[in-house]
Amino acid sequence: MLTITLRQLQYFDALARIGHFGRAAEACFVSQPALTVQIQELENQLGARLVERGRRGAVLTEAGQRIAERTRKLLREAEDLVQSAQASSAPLAGRLRLGIIPTVAPYLLPTLLPFLRQTYPDLELHVRETQTAILLDEVEAARIDVMLAALPIAHPDLESLALFEDRFVLAAPHHHETEGRVVLSEDWLRREPLLLLEEGHCFRDQAIRYCALRQVSSHNTLGASSFATIMRMVANGLGMTLLPEIAVTAEARSEDIRILRLEEPEPSRVLGLLWRRESPRTADIRALAEAISIAQQALAGWSRVP
Repeated sequence: MLTITLRQLQYFDALARIGHFGRAAEACFVSQPALTVQIQELENQLGARLVERGRRGAVLTEAGQRIAERTRKLLREAEDLVQSAQASSAPLAGRLRLGIIPTVAPYLLPTLLPFLRQTYPDLELHVRETQTAILLDEVEAARIDVMLAALPIAHPDLESLALFEDRFVLAAPHHHETEGRVVLSEDWLRREPLLLLEEGHCFRDQAIRYCALRQVSSHNTLGASSFATIMRMVANGLGMTLLPEIAVTAEARSEDIRILRLEEPEPSRVLGLLWRRESPRTADIRALAEAISIAQQALAGWSRVP
């Protein structure tokens, strides 16, 4: 009799994604021997070798690749089943897992979270902050329910909802005497180094496109993963950077930083939510969208950018 368990499928899914027994066990909060036993039992139940074990990690066999794809689908459906059973008639009640990109999370969450706590006391919100590509994988696999990122993102299995526009400004050392709006010409970029976030951040890609940069390697990233690091560099006269308006109040407090508007049409990004089309939490996600819009309007009211 076939007795495959969800636990076995969850362990195998983690191993297929991570490709290493030890790290997969850590992700599942179990010991490596426990995970290995469950994988072996799954292989015995299916009568097929799913994983090749080697010194460098775990490699899926051809059968393992096919089963991994089916496993992800089964786990998504199981998660939807649980959420459908637990769904409440009240909006935003129960557990909701939100993914959010690092160039938004530190600025929106301090306003959003207190509002959600007060307005939806039965909501159990879990927040995951990481880069867009990782969040896309996780929302597709139902490891998170919804993600907040820069749109558009084309994906056949995901629904999207645009929320608000976030304009870009130029953060420069205070010694700049420019009046009015700035045209980021080649001359500007030669005179003042442009500081960029490290690779993987969608805001970096947007800055590169806006500045029409061809020689990205000539610009300074220093592995910076946050605006906090870059803005300290700007304050010390090491260069300038593009900054999303949502971050200005938090990041541009130093008197050594000058915030300048860019020429019209101003560059911007559209921030919005993405979730799986078949998700049973669509009503909750739309309620979350309204809450985010309220929080963003409060932030816009506090912005010091003219």
